[in-house]
Amino acid sequence: MENSVSYSAIEDVQLLSWENAPKYCLQLTIPGGTVLLQAANSYLRDQWFHSLQWKKKIYKYKKVLSNPSRWEVVLKEIRTLVDMALTSPLQDDSINQAPLEIVSKLLSENTNLTTQEHENIIVAIAPLLENNHPPPDLCEFFCKHCRERPRSMVVIEVFTPVVQRILKHNMDFGKCPRLRLFTQEYILALNELNAGMEVVKKFIQSMHGPTGHCPHPRVLPNLVAVCLAAIYSCYEEFINSRDNSPSLKEIRNGCQQPCDRKPTLPLRLLHPSPDLVSQEATLSEARLKSVVVASSEIHVEVERTSTAKPALTASAGNDSEPNLIDCLMVSPACSTMSIELGPQADRTLGCYVEILKLLSDYDDWRPSLASLLQPIPFPKEELKYVIQRFAEDPRQEVHSCLLSVRAGKDGWFQLYSPGGVACDDDGELFASMVHILMGSCYKTKKFLLSLAENKLGPCMLLALRGNQTMVEILCLMLEYNIIDNNDTQLQIISTLESTDVGKRMYEQLCDRQRELKELQRKGGPTRLTLPSKSTDADLARLLSSGSFGNLENLSLAFTNVTSACAEHLIKLPSLKQLNLWSTQFGDAGLRLLSEHLTMLQVLNLCETPVTDAGLLALSSMKSLCSLNMNSTKLSADTYEDLKAKLPNLKEVDVRYTEAW
Repeated sequence: MENSVSYSAIEDVQLLSWENAPKYCLQLTIPGGTVLLQAANSYLRDQWFHSLQWKKKIYKYKKVLSNPSRWEVVLKEIRTLVDMALTSPLQDDSINQAPLEIVSKLLSENTNLTTQEHENIIVAIAPLLENNHPPPDLCEFFCKHCRERPRSMVVIEVFTPVVQRILKHNMDFGKCPRLRLFTQEYILALNELNAGMEVVKKFIQSMHGPTGHCPHPRVLPNLVAVCLAAIYSCYEEFINSRDNSPSLKEIRNGCQQPCDRKPTLPLRLLHPSPDLVSQEATLSEARLKSVVVASSEIHVEVERTSTAKPALTASAGNDSEPNLIDCLMVSPACSTMSIELGPQADRTLGCYVEILKLLSDYDDWRPSLASLLQPIPFPKEELKYVIQRFAEDPRQEVHSCLLSVRAGKDGWFQLYSPGGVACDDDGELFASMVHILMGSCYKTKKFLLSLAENKLGPCMLLALRGNQTMVEILCLMLEYNIIDNNDTQLQIISTLESTDVGKRMYEQLCDRQRELKELQRKGGPTRLTLPSKSTDADLARLLSSGSFGNLENLSLAFTNVTSACAEHLIKLPSLKQLNLWSTQFGDAGLRLLSEHLTMLQVLNLCETPVTDAGLLALSSMKSLCSLNMNSTKLSADTYEDLKAKLPNLKEVDVRYTEAW
């Protein structure tokens, strides 16, 4: 035991500097202290010696390269410096960063170098870039080279691995904005090659990898950040002319203080004052005024009408952070808006919109891409392909991102709906989005009510043209009593009867309503238990066989029913107790029950696949007094939320859950 050496003690000694180590080591009193002192002193002496030699060499190269006379000699010294950094026994990031910073300073101080000299220097420092990000000034130099020499072999051979490393390992472009700018210019340089987007497509494929799942989780967020920043830069001058948000140049320089410049007319259109709205609303004659915002890159013409809708305009005191959609959209007072970009900005925009399309083609990237684009929708017609891909994806985490990220803010669903600023197809994409949302967990009163309030006209128009999804929507509005106005109901019925598909579905609705009246007629049993292994079809067949207006207690325990049976359960007017123990009833069914069976008192969800997403909907069932969530995916936070919102809840079973 006397010769044993503590590993932690050795590490403590390794952390010491050479000057303090001998004095500190003499004070160590541990078993095997003599061996430890010798090892520590030898290790620290070697590290101190190498560090001292490295500092001397770095100082020497700084002196030599600060006053270059012959660039052949300078290039030779740079290569020697790089080799020294690669072969140094010191393990420290600064060992590789120091040569890069020296070269960066050299290039910034000597701007009269030829293109060939630039490329020679880039090739010389390439080995150091394999495992290190270039410093900011060097990124600026690389950006310049990509812009001026996009077809240079240096771009393909040297910059490609550097950009790949940035996309795979960068954690925050906000801390290193020049890395993002370099990546942006590199992709634009690829797009300038003869093959153009084919080269960019192959680069994206190389970043994703050959398998169905990308092994690098940072690649997609970094690519999306680069794309959005590039798209924003295309409209930068236009955006800066419309609001007081800092320009990209100000953001890069760390200046994000609000400017004191007076808002221009487009900004007043975007955020009209109450006085302006009232004046425009009371004008007796419609007058068209043309507003032009011109620059070297952008030419904008806005035609403004006097038929503003005050209820839809934003208040003048709105100080929320402006985003791309706020800047590119105009208020309802504007009838048309066209933005003409310069040739370079148009090429940039086309390139990065095409990249977003490529990203949306990968199944494993689509959920994350949808969530990244959800908070910042913008009305660009080329993005229609991306939104269509979201609307075709059956996964809820994808198509749910079509909706707005929060109440009061437009999402893709609103932008591409008839009357939206991005709709150019008479509502075909809108119908696709409604179809996928209705097929998911959004067949609820709340969703139908929002359509009735905001998009009833477009829904009726599409139904009149024979769109089956919209016909189904109108039938559900009638079935769930969403429409209160009798005239509107008659108009919907007339619309349904004007097409063959509408007439057929309306007849089916009438049949269901007659069956519902028979089902809800007083009479029948008060308690009912289905045999085990019963299915949704068995339950539907049973409920269509007679009257169940008195049914108060229904047990579906240990059957094979799913969320699909909820459409039949909500038709039972007197139901107070429901047992779903060990069934496949899920979140979608819970949402439907919570909107219709508000008088339910006892609910058993033991051993069902429900999650927090569905359980949270139960907070609207104020009559619940007994709730069994044993062996579900209930979380502690959701449990606390339910307890706070269900005042009559007396009996709760949360065993074998996170809340237990």
